Order: sequence, then structure tokens, then C-alpha cells
Amino acid sequence: MGLRGRGDGRVSEITEATEVTPELIEAFERLVPQLSKSGKPPSEAELAGIVTSRATVLFLARDDEHDGRIVGALTLALFRIPTGLRAWIEDVIVDESCRGKGIGEALNRAAIKRAEQAGARTIDLTSRPNREAANRLYRRMGFEQRESFVYRYNPEKDPGVRDA
Repeated sequence: MGLRGRGDGRVSEITEATEVTPELIEAFERLVPQLSKSGKPPSEAELAGIVTSRATVLFLARDDEHDGRIVGALTLALFRIPTGLRAWIEDVIVDESCRGKGIGEALNRAAIKRAEQAGARTIDLTSRPNREAANRLYRRMGFEQRESFVYRYNPEKDPGVRDA
């Protein structure tokens, strides 16, 4: 599906990844450090696990002005729990050189459409407070901030639990 970027006439192509290619590996090596200083890019095997999983959909954005190369990505997780099918948007990344052109919005809209087609009851995401532009985008798109605590357990920081 072709989606037009906001205001500059550029066309960003949003597709679902179906295979792991050298281009996909290179894209994540370039993009992941722009999202997280501590995260490391996924290996070829890890990307294959994402692309072939029935629980995840990996969306890719290509920009004509950058010779059609991958300039953005988004992972949509779909999972069934007792209260229904849920969707979670994770790791939305747009190359720094392409931000502000509607690519993040196009990726999110593609994920929302896919989640709705799958029958998801809700679509959740989280965003760090310092990602001001991303948070403005999510609010503009209709996401509502929830009153919730987000907890994260890291087994590497609590070795005593593993020994219990």
C-alpha cells in the first residue's frame, strides 16, 4: 500500500516484511541505535523469528527520496488473552533524516488498520515522555494516555529469583 507523507509530496511505501534480506538486516543495524542507546540490533535469526511469527507483524516504510530504502519500522504484536484479542505497537523507528514527514503516522495507521482487521479489542503502546514529537503524534491520532503503572522485571538484575 502506498501512503503519502504529510505535506512534501513524497510517497512512503508501507509494507509488511515477509522475509529477511540483507537490506532488512542493514536497516535494523542503522535504525535501532536511533531508538535505543542500550538496545542492540536484532540478528538475522531474531529478525526471522519476528517476520515468521504469527504473533507479530513487522511494518516497513520506504522513502522515494532515499532511493526507496527502508527509513522506518514498526512492530505490531497481536495476542489473545481471556478478555479478547489485544494489539501492542512497539519499536516505532523513523530514520532521523526523515522525521516530521508523516512516516511515523503512516506506519501507525497501517498497524491500526491491521489490528482492527484482526479483531483486536484495543491497541496499546508506550512512549517515553522525552519523545515529545511521538507523543504529540499519538495523541493526534486518537491514542489516550492511560492512568497506569508500567512495571518491568529484569531477571539479569535479580539473580536470587532464578535460584529460588
